[in-house]
Amino acid sequence: QVQLVESGGGLVQAGDSLRLSCAASGRTFSTYAMGWFRQAPGKEREFVSAISWSNGNTGYADYVQGRFTISKDNAKNTVYLQMNNLKPEDTAVYYCATDTRSPVWAIDWSTEGAYDGWGQGTQVTVSS
Repeated sequence: QVQLVESGGGLVQAGDSLRLSCAASGRTFSTYAMGWFRQAPGKEREFVSAISWSNGNTGYADYVQGRFTISKDNAKNTVYLQMNNLKPEDTAVYYCATDTRSPVWAIDWSTEGAYDGWGQGTQVTVSS
């Protein structure tokens, strides 16, 4: 089992940047992919971005493409989400997730069901 701890959230103004971190511990050697999701008040949790742990391939939701960048540090078992040009609609709790069951080619990493481990979330609030 992998444990995930997110950090880096906060209150910023529109146009600002934030970098979220997600530190993984436990059975990290079995990680296939890690992803970021977010949930705004009154809305369902939605996909933001994901990265393959082995080769670094990445994927993004259309609404963050070009503004957000996902990256990883295998030595630190940490995944990052650099968020630039933040907008008020980016306000949400951001969750880190890990897939330790299936290789990336076998999953749709934009869906919650692809992941078997979740962090507690970190709040990002963007004021206008």
